[in-house]
Amino acid sequence: MIIRLTKILLLISCILICYNDIVYADKHDIIILSGDELTSTKRTVKGATKIINIEHPLTKFTNFLVKKNSDQNLSIVDSIIAIQPKLIITIGSNATKLAQENFDKIPIVFSSVKYPVLSGFVNSVTNPGHNITGASIDIPVKIQFEKFKQIIPNLKKIGVLYTQNTESLIPQAKIIAKEHNLELIALKVSHEKELPLMLDSLTSQVQGIWSVADHNLFKQKSTRYILINTLRKRIPFMGFSKYVVESGALFALDFDYKAVGRQAGNIVNKILDGKKPSAIKVTTADVIWFHYNEKTAERINIVIPDELAAVAKEVYR
Repeated sequence: MIIRLTKILLLISCILICYNDIVYADKHDIIILSGDELTSTKRTVKGATKIINIEHPLTKFTNFLVKKNSDQNLSIVDSIIAIQPKLIITIGSNATKLAQENFDKIPIVFSSVKYPVLSGFVNSVTNPGHNITGASIDIPVKIQFEKFKQIIPNLKKIGVLYTQNTESLIPQAKIIAKEHNLELIALKVSHEKELPLMLDSLTSQVQGIWSVADHNLFKQKSTRYILINTLRKRIPFMGFSKYVVESGALFALDFDYKAVGRQAGNIVNKILDGKKPSAIKVTTADVIWFHYNEKTAERINIVIPDELAAVAKEVYR
């Protein structure tokens, strides 16, 4: 009887030890480093944490907000070091930069970052690098060109303006354009005074103008100039965000921040399960929304196809 009781107690002890090992293994401290408190950021965080909690329900999340004052950011870095997290999730470029510059041993998963290669966060989309990968908000150029051709079926030549800031994006875009039977005519704007001449040259050669998110080029004044002149010349202009469509561009593709957060969450789960960040490809937006400006379409005599109009997230009138 005593031997039987001892065996039962040993079995219970083994079960408790195994249970504790399982629970402990699933406990993770994760830092969420955000660059702002916008609704878009909150949606990204919500998407990420929901996905992580499904596979790792005991994960503890600690949130930090990156400040403009560098001294305050140093205290954030010290706090993160004290926590010794399993992983850092960053939302936005500022938060990603802070994490990259201060933590080279802790896995970093970024989200809501535009052009991560161009920004210097990763070596390439397919081979990110040492300890960082993530979910970008880039919409594949392939999809952008496909939508443009859907709106303008006879599109043969498409134009784009760029600066030194986005120059590295152009060669690959030209290859993708060629795959879609398009010729991409790209003109570099080295100084804002060159914009009128370059835009005139571009509009005389193409049937549509594509845009990249180049903050050196698309300042308030230059954006307004481009919108007014493409509208006057009846050249379809594809904006790089819905806000440009609201201002007068014909259309743009946008993404869902919560979906981007879910992508980041899936990447986090892979890392928590043992995969290295350097082995995980950077993702692009997988939930894509269509926005168009009805007034612009009417003024340049363009009919938005019914299949696109029916699924438009926002129509500006």
